[in-house]
Amino acid sequence: MRAPLHRDLSALVDWFETLTPESLGRMGDYYAANAWFKDPFNEVTGLEVIRRVFAHMFETLRAPRFTVTDRVADEGGAVLFWEFRFGAGRREFLVRGASHLRCNARGKVLYHRDYWDTAEELYAKVPLLGALMRLLRRRLAAR
Repeated sequence: MRAPLHRDLSALVDWFETLTPESLGRMGDYYAANAWFKDPFNEVTGLEVIRRVFAHMFETLRAPRFTVTDRVADEGGAVLFWEFRFGAGRREFLVRGASHLRCNARGKVLYHRDYWDTAEELYAKVPLLGALMRLLRRRLAAR
């Protein structure tokens, strides 16, 4: 990150924490046109494609919302630690993770990489899949 993201970090955090399908239209205020985004399920480049990833989140999950719990920033980048809450089916989920951000010279996000453990944070909480994962974990630990 060549631009001082920490100067605009509070505005970006506020945008993430109040994200709605309508506010996705303001993504260009924070992201560069050629931004790159990666999470455990997606790896895409381009503002419009990233916007579609977030739009899909609103289409498939009930009441998704991020809460930034901590942040670390300097002239080289920023890391946001967050909790992501959403509903799916009759269950409510909590996923904890972090986003590594870098900006271009204009201060817009150029690089956004999310880190979170899909096995621990998501798959283990799905009833049948979770039982299978616990069984595998016990068997592997016994070796």
